[in-house]
Amino acid sequence: MVMKSQCMMDRSFRLVIVLWGLAAMGACAQQNAARPGETALEAPTFHCLGVRWYVEGDANGNAKVALYYRKTGAKTWKEAMPLFRVEGEKCQPPLPAGRSLFAGSAFDLAPGTSYDLRLTLADPDGGGADRVLRCATRREPSVSPKARMLYAAPGDGGGSGSREAPFKGLQAAQDAARPGDVINLAPGVYRGEFTVSKNGEEGKPIVWRGAAQGETILDGGGAARVISAGDARHVYLLRLTIRNGHYGIVAHGCSALYINRCHFYDIQTGFTAHGKNQKNITVTDCLIEGPCTWPRTKGIEEPEGVEVQGDGNVVAYNRIRGMADGISIFREPSHANDFYNNDISECTDDGTEMDYGGQNVRCFRNRYTNIFQGVSVQPLYGGPCYVFRNALYNIEVEPYKIHNGPSGILFFHNTTVKTGMPMLVWTPEPFSSSVFRNNLFIGSNDNYALEVTARNAKADWDYDGYGIGPFKIFASWNGRRYETFEQFGAQSGIERHALLLTEASLFASGIGIPADVKRQFDPGANDLRLRSGVKAIDAGQRLPNLNEGFAGRAPDLGAYEYGSRMPHYGPRP
Repeated sequence: MVMKSQCMMDRSFRLVIVLWGLAAMGACAQQNAARPGETALEAPTFHCLGVRWYVEGDANGNAKVALYYRKTGAKTWKEAMPLFRVEGEKCQPPLPAGRSLFAGSAFDLAPGTSYDLRLTLADPDGGGADRVLRCATRREPSVSPKARMLYAAPGDGGGSGSREAPFKGLQAAQDAARPGDVINLAPGVYRGEFTVSKNGEEGKPIVWRGAAQGETILDGGGAARVISAGDARHVYLLRLTIRNGHYGIVAHGCSALYINRCHFYDIQTGFTAHGKNQKNITVTDCLIEGPCTWPRTKGIEEPEGVEVQGDGNVVAYNRIRGMADGISIFREPSHANDFYNNDISECTDDGTEMDYGGQNVRCFRNRYTNIFQGVSVQPLYGGPCYVFRNALYNIEVEPYKIHNGPSGILFFHNTTVKTGMPMLVWTPEPFSSSVFRNNLFIGSNDNYALEVTARNAKADWDYDGYGIGPFKIFASWNGRRYETFEQFGAQSGIERHALLLTEASLFASGIGIPADVKRQFDPGANDLRLRSGVKAIDAGQRLPNLNEGFAGRAPDLGAYEYGSRMPHYGPRP
C-alpha cells in the first residue's frame, strides 16, 4: 500500500515537472517571439528613404526584417538591404529593456517621387508581420519662374527694387521682401555682416540670388560672421561669394535652408548650423576653401568646411579643400543625413565626420585626396551608418577612424590607397556591430595589412581585398596576431572569402601607392577604377540596392565596377 502511494506521488511529481517545463517553454517562446510595434519614417532626402521598426519580445535576437521598395503604382517590388538590428543600449537615448530597433534605407531613388516601402518581419519563434509605408523623396530646391522679382545693388538705403532702380544694400531689399520673392543681387561688394531676419514659407521661399555674370561678394570685413541666418526658414542663398569673416554662414536652428553655388574663402569655417530641431538643410555645388595646408604640420586645427546637425540634411557636389574637417555632423545625434559626390582634399583632420550620427546617416560616392584621416565614426549611436563607394587616396593615418566605441557601422565598396598599412584602427575603446563588404584596402610594405588595436564585438567582415605589401605579419585582430593571410581567414572568424592582391598595378589610370604621404596629389589624378584582369574583378558579394547591374559573375571589389564611368565629384556644370 505504501509502495503504491509512493508510486502515485512520483507520477504526480513527474507530471508537475512536465507541466512546469511546458509552462517554462511557453514563457520562453513568448519572450522569444517578436511582437511588432510602431514604424517610423525618417526625414526624406533627394535620393534616400530611411525607416525604423520597433519590435518587442525577440529575447534571443533572431528576428529579421526584409526591406523592399517600389515607385507608387508599380507592380514589382525591388529588394533593398535588410534592416539593420540596432544595439538599443547604444542609442541616444538608450532603448528600454525588451525593445528592439530595426533601421535601414533604400538608396539611389528618384527625387520628388512617391514610393512604397514594404517591411517584412520574420522570426522563427513566431510574430511575423508585414507593413507597407507610403512616402516620397524630396525634390531638389528650385526657383519658381513665377516668383516676384526684386533687384538690389551695393549701397546704403533707397531704391524701389525694380531693375532700373534697385534697392541700395541688402537691408533695404530685406525690408521690402515677402515670402515667394527672388532678390537678384547685382555684381559688386556688399560690405559688413548681413543678418537674415525674414523667412519664407513652404513653397514660397525668400531667395537671395547673386549675379549670373560677375561676382556678388558679401564681405564681412573681418567680422565673426559674414551671414547670420539663425532660425531661418525657407530661405535660399544662391551664387554668392562669401569672404573675410571667421564664419561664412552661421545658421543655428534653421530649417529648409538652401545654400547653392556659393564660393567661400578667407574664412575659418564655411557653413555651420547647430540645433536639435534643424531639418532639411541643403548645401550643394559650393566651393569652400580654407586656410589649412598639406601636409599637416600644426596638429588638430579648427577650420571646418560644413557642420550640420538635425535630420534630413544633404551636403552634396561640393568642392572642399584646406580644412581640418571637410564635412561634419556636429555633436548631437542626427538622423537621415546624406553626404555624397563631394570632392574633398587637403584636410588636416578628417575628410568627413559621421560622428554623433544616429539612425540612417549616409556617406557615399565621395572622393578624398590628401587627408590625415579619412571617414570618422567616433562615436556612432547605434546606426546604421552607411559608408559606401568612396575613393580615398593618400590618407596619412587611418582610412576609417573607428574610435570612441561606435556601434552600427556599415562599409561597402570603398577603395583606399595609402602609404604603409592599408587598414588600421588605433584606439583602446571597443567597437561593435560593424559590417564590411567588398572594400579594397591597398598599401605598401608595413608590419600588417590589417591592425585593429581595439576589441570588437559582432564584427561581420568578409569579401574585402587587401594588398599589395609585402607585410611582415598579415593581421592583428582582437588581441591576436595572424602570421599569414590564410591563417587569418581560417581562424579569425572574419574575412573567410577575402582576397589577397599582389598585382603590381591595380588601376587602369596607372596610379600607384603614394611613395611619399607628404606629397600633395591632384584630386583629378585620384582615379581608382580597376585595370582589366585584376583579381578584384568579380570577387565581391551581391548586395541588393547597392551593386545591382554588375557585369560578370559577381560584383567587383572597391568603389567602381570595372568599365564604369567616373562619378561626378564637386560642383555640377
